[in-house]
Amino acid sequence: MTFTILATDKVSESGLAQLVDDDRFEVVFAHDSTQPEFAEVLGRASALIVRSATDVSAELLDGAPELRVIGRAGVGVDNIDIPAATERGIAVVNAPSGNTIAAAELTMALILASVRHLAAADASLRAGKWERSAFKGWELRGKRLGLIGAGRIGAEVAIRCMSFGMEVIIYDPYLPENRATEIGSRLTTLDDVITTADVISCHVPLNDETRGMLDSEAFGRMKEGVFVVNASRGGVVNEADLADALESGRVRGAALDVYEEEPLAEDSPLRSAPNLTLTPHLGASTHEAQEHVAVEVAENVVRVLADDDRSMALNRNDL
Repeated sequence: MTFTILATDKVSESGLAQLVDDDRFEVVFAHDSTQPEFAEVLGRASALIVRSATDVSAELLDGAPELRVIGRAGVGVDNIDIPAATERGIAVVNAPSGNTIAAAELTMALILASVRHLAAADASLRAGKWERSAFKGWELRGKRLGLIGAGRIGAEVAIRCMSFGMEVIIYDPYLPENRATEIGSRLTTLDDVITTADVISCHVPLNDETRGMLDSEAFGRMKEGVFVVNASRGGVVNEADLADALESGRVRGAALDVYEEEPLAEDSPLRSAPNLTLTPHLGASTHEAQEHVAVEVAENVVRVLADDDRSMALNRNDL
């Protein structure tokens, strides 16, 4: 039996080579879900592999009667209607580890850009100025990093920050204490992170517990002059409240890679907020990460299709 696999959103073709080279699969690349070919192939596809651009809605799934599995080439599945997929008996798999290093390294870049005013200094110099005294920054050595969430990515950030001489504390209700010890940090409360950290970095999914968890109330309890970084999920940080905290100076600097609405709205208060570095959701945007997540999601898609194929064979043998 041949399975048709539809890959979109410019998923790495080299990362899906194991599928392309396997006679069991017909792999069709339609990099834009608005292409006419996309709907035609989707109608007969057994698997759909996406990144974040395609909105896998209930309406889209209505046009995919043969679909057995949706593969997200990345960690988050925010763009997939999980209840709708479950209702139709469609498995959803992702690639939880493929972009870990890329996201951790971007977080470090954002932290360093914030404490050394790199974006503002670059803009100033390009404008013909030479303002060395205006961009005096801070060292990470001796400062306290507060991690909100310390899964794969957060743990890698902790390790890198400790190499800069930082103390690391973690709020993560799902992290075993021995794991925190393994990476040289300690578990604590959310209040402790918010009130004592010099740099706060978020590494959590977006859900009812985390939505808007860094808001005006939280910013008001932070150390004056704190730096805040979010490269996890948009919505974890209340953007209007962050803009206010930057304007008041309560938050000395911040950096965001993710937003409540993407692309970032033209009238977002973030665009005019001071001491803020903004990047367009680049966490997984390295050549290596895109190949790694494609390889990982391909393996998970094959596993689901192989299990389904065996189940169908067993059912036929029972007839």
